[in-house]
Parts: sequence; C-alpha cells; structure tokens
Amino acid sequence: MRCLRCGMCCRQTEMELSSSDIQRLVDAGFRPEDFVVMWDSVSRLRNVDGWCYFYDPKERRCKVYRIRPLGCRIYPVVYVDGEGVALDKLCPMRHTVSQKEFMAKAKALKKLLERIDKERALRQRMC
Repeated sequence: MRCLRCGMCCRQTEMELSSSDIQRLVDAGFRPEDFVVMWDSVSRLRNVDGWCYFYDPKERRCKVYRIRPLGCRIYPVVYVDGEGVALDKLCPMRHTVSQKEFMAKAKALKKLLERIDKERALRQRMC
C-alpha cells in the first residue's frame, strides 16, 4: 500500500500491543510506562495530545517506524466489531491495498489478536 503519512492511523489510537511489541520497544530504549496504557487487561499505545506516543505530528512521521508494533504494520487492515476483518474507512489510501496484501495482513491480524487475547486471559488469571 502507499502511505500519505497523514497520521490518521496515529490519531486517537487504541492500538493493541503484544508483549513482543513492548519488548522490542523496550530493547530500543523506551520505557513501557511512557508508551503503554492498560485498558480492559490489554496493553495499548498511549496517546499524547491526541496522537500516538511515537508519532511526530510536525514531522508527520513515526519515531519508531522500523520497529513499530505489528498492528501498525498490518494497518489499514483492522478488526471491526460486527464486521470482522476490514479495511479501515479512515485511511485515505486504503484503496491501494491489493487483495493479496489484504489477505496476508488479515491472516497476520487474526494471529495477533489471538496472541493478545491469550495475554489478556493470562493477566486476568493473575489478578
């Protein structure tokens, strides 16, 4: 897909994070307390002034693009309650996603969501 770097995917994000996503960012020198919020036993990207912690709205770029979370890599393929896997209607470049890319990202998204659900269940058992 082509990207405009508009930041729509980084605005008011509720991006879920796997433990692998968090560890990769920690290994790069970031502190989880700075970029992670817990919501419903799921780790999510923190928003600062309405933007993802890692998005620089002035430069219109992700500060961690090379190591960004898997959900960000999969975007604009998202899970929509009641619909299932779909292209995010907010993404102005969603039409540039090929069918092949959509299918590959949909498969990756399903695996990611399964992993996050397992991590959520584990956290809930520990409480």
